Amino acid sequence: MHILLAASAFNSLTQRVHAELRDRGHSVAVELALPGVSLAEAVERHRPDLVLAPMLKTPIPREVWSAHTCLIVHPGPVGDRGPSSLDWAVTEDATRWGVTVLQACEEMDAGDVWATADCPLPPVAKSDAYRGEIADAALSAVLTAVDRFASGTHVPERQRSGRPRPYLRQELRRIDWANDSTQSVVRALRAADSQPGVLDELLGGQWFLHGGHPEDRLRGRPGELIATRAGAICRATTDGAVWIPELRARRMPGGPGEPAAVKLPATLALGDRLPPLPEVPAPPYAADTDAEGPRTWSDITYREQGGAGFLTFSFPGGAMSTAQCRRLLAAYREARTRPVSVLVLGGGRDFFSNGIHLGVIEAAADPAEESWANINAMDDLVEAVLTTTDRFVVAALGGNAAAGGAMLALAADEVWCRTGVVLNPHYRLMGLYGSEYWTYTLPRRTGTGVAERLTTDALPISAGAARRLGLVDRTIDCTPQDFADETSRLAVRVADSPAILSRIAGKKARRDADEGVRPLAAYREAELARMRETFFDPQAPYHALRRAFVRKEPADRTPAHLERTVPGRRTAALPSRRPPVTGPAVQDRAPGPAGC
Repeated sequence: MHILLAASAFNSLTQRVHAELRDRGHSVAVELALPGVSLAEAVERHRPDLVLAPMLKTPIPREVWSAHTCLIVHPGPVGDRGPSSLDWAVTEDATRWGVTVLQACEEMDAGDVWATADCPLPPVAKSDAYRGEIADAALSAVLTAVDRFASGTHVPERQRSGRPRPYLRQELRRIDWANDSTQSVVRALRAADSQPGVLDELLGGQWFLHGGHPEDRLRGRPGELIATRAGAICRATTDGAVWIPELRARRMPGGPGEPAAVKLPATLALGDRLPPLPEVPAPPYAADTDAEGPRTWSDITYREQGGAGFLTFSFPGGAMSTAQCRRLLAAYREARTRPVSVLVLGGGRDFFSNGIHLGVIEAAADPAEESWANINAMDDLVEAVLTTTDRFVVAALGGNAAAGGAMLALAADEVWCRTGVVLNPHYRLMGLYGSEYWTYTLPRRTGTGVAERLTTDALPISAGAARRLGLVDRTIDCTPQDFADETSRLAVRVADSPAILSRIAGKKARRDADEGVRPLAAYREAELARMRETFFDPQAPYHALRRAFVRKEPADRTPAHLERTVPGRRTAALPSRRPPVTGPAVQDRAPGPAGC
C-alpha cells in the first residue's frame, strides 16, 4: 500500500513507523501538519491508500477524514482521551498503559478502534517510556491496524464510552518544595519530561525543570540547592533530594519576537546566579535508582560481571557536549585498565547518542569555536574506541542513535541493538559533512554505495534493516527494561568464549593493516577540514538549521526528503555484509519476554 504519515513533527515514533512500514513493503511519505499548510491539498496530491497519524497534535480536517480512512495513534488505552494521556499516566503512577489506533472522526479520540496494545509502564521519565514501551505497543497496534485495513474486510469496533481528560497545565504540575516528598517531586518531573518541563522559581528567575532523579544521601532545607554533579543541580526535598540535569529559561510575556530559550545543563543555564556549591562526585559504582538501598544519580557508571566491563552513559536527549565527551573519554580510558576481555559501551534503555550538543553550542559566546571543540572531543572519544586493540568492544544500543552518535557505535567491534531502535546514520539535515571517522567506519561495514545512499537519503532505518545492511551485528528482541540484563548475559558469554582471544588478536591485525593503507589521522584531518569550513562560515546553513532545531522554530513546509514517496522493500533482503557472530552459536532473538 501507499501510506501517508500525517504528523506534527517527524519525531521518534513517526520515524520508527516510517522505517518499519517500509521494511514490510509499504511505500511511505510524510506530510507535516503545519500552520497555513492545507493537509487536504497534500492528501489530494499524494493520493494515499491510507492516512496514518503517529503523532498529531491538531485535528484532521473533516474534508480529509470523510473522504479517506485516517487512523490516529493515541498513546493511551481504549476510552482514554485528551492531549496529556501519558503525562497523566506517569503523574498517577500507573504501572500499565496502552496505545490505541482509532479512526479520525468529528470528536477527538472518539473514533472507532482498529487496534490496541497494552504494555508495562516502568518508573521512568515520560519521554523514555514514549520511546520505549509506548513505541513498542504503538508499532504493534499500527501494524495490526494496517493489516486489518489491507484485508478490506475488517470492521473497526465502536468505542462504547470515553474518559476525556484535560490538558495537564503547569498549575497542576507545580512542585511544593516545602511539603513534597522526593517521590512526589520525581514523579512530577518525570511526567513533564522532555516537554513541557515543570515551571518553577529558582534563584530569582523562572525556569522549566527537566529531568529528575532521586537522591537520599544528601540533605538540606527543602527547596534549597545543596550540590552539583556533572552539570546537574541537587535540590533538597522534605525527605531527601533530587538531581535536576537541565533547565530552560521561561520566555517572558510581551516578547513574541524573542527566540525560545534553549534547554541546557542546569549549572550552565544558571551561570552567575549559581551560588558556591560542593561538586559531589558520584560513587565509583552508582546504585540503580530503582534498586533497594541508597539512591543517587550519575550520567556515567561502570560495573563488571565475569570477564565483561560495562561503561554505561546516559545524557539528556542523547546530546554530548564537549565536557560530557571528555568525561566519558576519561571513564573509557579508566575502564580500559580493568582486567576484562569484553568492554560494553552503552547498554542503557534510552538514547545511545545523537552526537554533538547543539544546545550548548547555540548558547555559547562563540558557537563556531564551541562546535569545533565539541567535534574534536567526539573525535577523541571515537579514536580511543577505534584504537583499542587489547580487548573486544561492543556498542549496546538500547535506544536510538543518530549522526555522530551512530558513528560512535560503529567504532566498536560489534554493535548490538534492541529491536525497537531507530538509527539515523547521517549528518546532512544539519548542514554538516560529519566527522567521528565515519568515512572509515561506515563504508567498511556497508560498502561505499550503501554508505553514500544512507548519508544522502537521510532517512531513519530500523534495527532490522541496519542488521541486513551490516551496521548492526546482533538484534536483541526484549523490552527496554530487560535490555541491560540481556546485554550483560550475552557479553559475559562472549567473554567466556574460547574464541575471544583470537578475535582480539584478529582485530589488532586488521587495525594494523588498515593503518598501513590509510592512517586514521588522515580520515580525521579530511573530515575536520570540511567541518571547520562549515563551522567558521557565518553564512553556512548549519547555523540557521542548528538555531531552528534547538529553539524549536516551526518549519514552513514539509522537507523534500520526507515528502518524497519512499518505496518499501518488496524484494528479498539486501545481501548481508555482517561479520561472523561472536562466540558460540547464540540465536539473535534473545530468550525472555517479548516486547509489548
